[in-house]
Amino acid sequence: MMNMTINKKSLAEEVAEQLRAAITSNTYKVNEQLPTEPELMKQFGVGRSSIREAIRILANSGLLRVQQGVGTFIEAHAGITEPFIQRLKRAEASDLDEVRKLLEMKIAEKAAANHTAEDIKKIKAVLDKRNALAQTGPLEDCIQADIDFHMSIAEAAGNPILADLYQSFSLQLKGWFLKIYPEMAALQQRDALEIFRETADLHNELYKSIKVRDGKKAWNCITQIINY
Repeated sequence: MMNMTINKKSLAEEVAEQLRAAITSNTYKVNEQLPTEPELMKQFGVGRSSIREAIRILANSGLLRVQQGVGTFIEAHAGITEPFIQRLKRAEASDLDEVRKLLEMKIAEKAAANHTAEDIKKIKAVLDKRNALAQTGPLEDCIQADIDFHMSIAEAAGNPILADLYQSFSLQLKGWFLKIYPEMAALQQRDALEIFRETADLHNELYKSIKVRDGKKAWNCITQIINY
């Protein structure tokens, strides 16, 4: 049986958690001064060292601002109370799409510079699947393959934060894509898959430009795809 070690929280960490909860619930307001060390010691029933360590933890995370000789103040914490993925869920689809497009432009450029042979193999495989599904459908699978193609480019960019951001945006947009593509097709009196077929050449060119490490061309290709 695997031996598991459970690390107990220190008093400072427990104090830091309670203060963090008070800050994010607006018990303490932005720019408000935190109670003095003696007051906090009395409030939490701990020693001075635990209070100082808790303040250091929260200052390092950006929740507190320590001004020597003046006091400790609450920093602005917009967004801290809401997980990023939850924020995306309530965002307007058009806002999500705008940020996703900005990410794609940088991602394409970086993928051209940083990709490996394995990355190129994966990008090509997903591209082939996208193009095949553009001929046969179903639409949902085609949309997913398109997202997977761009996701594989994001992974090839060599920056895991960019890749994670792109994935978060794309996950939220899939439902929107499933709604707008049929609406666009109906408005234009054509098959929804035709949109994917018409951009196949642009996607192929994007792949080729990344493969030969032409960052400028990759940027141009993704710009044309976005504009389309």
